[in-house]
Amino acid sequence: MFEELNDKEFGLVKQFRNLKDESGSHSPSIFTFKQKMPGLEIKVDACFLSNPYATDLFIDYFKREIMDSGKIRELLEFYPSQNQVIAEVLGEFLQVNPANVFVGNGAIEIIQAVIHQFVEKKILIVIPTFSSYYEYVKHPVEIEYFKLSEADDFVLDIDNYLNRVNDTNPDTIVLINPNNPNGGYIKREGLLRILNNTKNVKTVILDESFIHFAYEDSEYNPINTARIIDEYPNLTIIKSMSKDFGIAGIRAGYAVMPKERVNQLLVNGFLWNSNGLSEYFFRLYARSDFANDYNKIRIKYIEETITFIDQLKAISGINVFPSKANFVLIGLPPNIDATEFVTYFLIKYGIYLRTCSDKIGLEGEFIRVASRSQKENDYMLQCFRAFFIEN
Repeated sequence: MFEELNDKEFGLVKQFRNLKDESGSHSPSIFTFKQKMPGLEIKVDACFLSNPYATDLFIDYFKREIMDSGKIRELLEFYPSQNQVIAEVLGEFLQVNPANVFVGNGAIEIIQAVIHQFVEKKILIVIPTFSSYYEYVKHPVEIEYFKLSEADDFVLDIDNYLNRVNDTNPDTIVLINPNNPNGGYIKREGLLRILNNTKNVKTVILDESFIHFAYEDSEYNPINTARIIDEYPNLTIIKSMSKDFGIAGIRAGYAVMPKERVNQLLVNGFLWNSNGLSEYFFRLYARSDFANDYNKIRIKYIEETITFIDQLKAISGINVFPSKANFVLIGLPPNIDATEFVTYFLIKYGIYLRTCSDKIGLEGEFIRVASRSQKENDYMLQCFRAFFIEN
């Protein structure tokens, strides 16, 4: 695969491998590449998962309301509101009691706080999954894994899962819906069945960071589960805003959970954890004008993503798994190493993909590919087709 690279490109291969090793189970950011590998040109970032049209929309509002108006000074000079004040804005928009809302400096802060504060003796985690859910577990908590089957397209078998919950008796279970890295989605009916049969579990974590890309009808109507929190007092719903709104640099996320747990987090160091940019975003997110504009580009992005996935499925030599997220898990032929493939695409084509070689629960060679803009998707398809026709 690397034989056709020149000396400069092969030097970039070595640099990238070093950066990936330093990043552990996560991937180096674009800013890291610019600092460490200035000779690398990245044309498409299909590793990180965000809606580029939503980024454009936020920039339009931010420029008009903050930059052009001169309000940027207020955003920088004055302290942002405390956690519970922003929670009031979110609670009204989500139609839940603000006392049940906890605001985080990104979803990752919430994940760490919930794992550290509320997991007691045993946690059951579906794999493959986002690695932080098991990396943040503190000793001596026991980790049990429920492994999704490749033969079943990594679709969660609810009967088998509930049997595993009963057999292992965990105090905490974790579900990501849609799941990362495969995009598998549990429909509302199936989700409620799980919740109704796990009421004896002390903490049920439901990560909905990619829920805005999922749909259950032909109109792609948004899915909102936040309002069921009153029916399930053991439920904690975690929501990242980075992916669907394309604002990872702002660090914004929230959770909906029992108010007693919100209070416990607030008195343990999370009273004042937002910045001015994230507060502006949350107040914008809760506005009807922005919500209407966002929903239009959300649907546009979903439709383009569906087309992108369908076109990937038509490429001979790869196995594209079902997804209701803005990314797909792809199985490569056994003679192609996933990390080498990702490295080659980055150096040769300037396309940044995600190797899944570090994902526990995957056996074989897998990559994850994010949907981007129509133009970027077309370029990725062109490169995938060229590679697999030639190889």
